[in-house]
Amino acid sequence: MSEGSHWAKPAIEVVLEEELGPEGRPEFLRLRRRRLHNRLPDGRTTASYVYDSVDRGATDAVILVLHHRGPRGREVLLRTSIRPPLAFRRELTVPLHRQASPVIWELPAGLVEPAEIGEEGLLACAARETLEEAGFDLAPGAFRSLGPSLFLSPGVLAERIYFYEAEVDPATRGVPTEDGSPVEEGAAVRFFDLDEALATGPVQDVKTELGLRRLRERYPGEGAP
Repeated sequence: MSEGSHWAKPAIEVVLEEELGPEGRPEFLRLRRRRLHNRLPDGRTTASYVYDSVDRGATDAVILVLHHRGPRGREVLLRTSIRPPLAFRRELTVPLHRQASPVIWELPAGLVEPAEIGEEGLLACAARETLEEAGFDLAPGAFRSLGPSLFLSPGVLAERIYFYEAEVDPATRGVPTEDGSPVEEGAAVRFFDLDEALATGPVQDVKTELGLRRLRERYPGEGAP
């Protein structure tokens, strides 16, 4: 299936103004270079080695699976996100698909603030990010965990992601408050048929596909006849 008007993404372009290099003040991610060695079960130690990783002030994130029962079956809300690294994939030496749109469809998600502690904090984050990214004003108690948390890219970042789902009424959706950053400006927010998104929709984000599959497992037998 080609991308029809329903799946069309905002024509947002990422424009390079200046290469600042790695020496500038980190605004979001911080590179951590550590010299390490490993202790093996028999007591031996490996040679030391240098390992690079990144961290940030807010490490973990919530993934928000917002849905409702539509006329054909379960429908789920997706939002376009601007991912600037994709715009520069053409500069990399990769075997396939060097060109990629910097705009992709994703489940709404957001970083857990340091003050949002424990399960209560995660639910508060889910409610805050739902209003910011999707325009629904929900209480923390409206969310249910959707499967276990997991690490997204543990070779680089210690981020753990937590999946939450909530059933919503599309008629109550307001305007997303957003966070005021350029990467959230101009986003599209839309409901899609869950089975269409899983089978033929242009979903290219791993956390989004996993969240959609977990939702289908929770609501089996609700597809189109």
